[in-house]
Amino acid sequence: MFNPTRDQVREFFMTTWQKHLEKSVLSPIEATALKWILEHPEYHALLSSAEAKQQDFTVSGGQVNPFLHLSMHLAIEEQVSINSPPGIKAIFEQLSQRRNPHDAMHEIMECLGQVIWESQRLGTPLNNELYMDLLQKRLA
Repeated sequence: MFNPTRDQVREFFMTTWQKHLEKSVLSPIEATALKWILEHPEYHALLSSAEAKQQDFTVSGGQVNPFLHLSMHLAIEEQVSINSPPGIKAIFEQLSQRRNPHDAMHEIMECLGQVIWESQRLGTPLNNELYMDLLQKRLA
């Protein structure tokens, strides 16, 4: 299983952005990442900053970690594309009809973040049942 380090994740997004600026050819995963980078212009300057590789983003400081945020976009897009966990594609489509695909992604991201936090807190695998329950509540 692919398990990149913090530095590898940051390098991936920063390199993808740089390649875009230079009009270089992107790999398929970079093209997908670029789609989400372009949806978040508030991250563009950061992705061009060498200091971003070492920057800490703390919840207590009211900061969103842009690398985590973009990574979650990629993860959710993959989940939806393969419909895993089963049913997530239909939920995404329903949420997208209510608002737009980007906002739907963010709603799913909140649920995924909660499930990840719970998994880390308890030291257990991700709970897909909880994840799907949280997503179903978004539809209600």
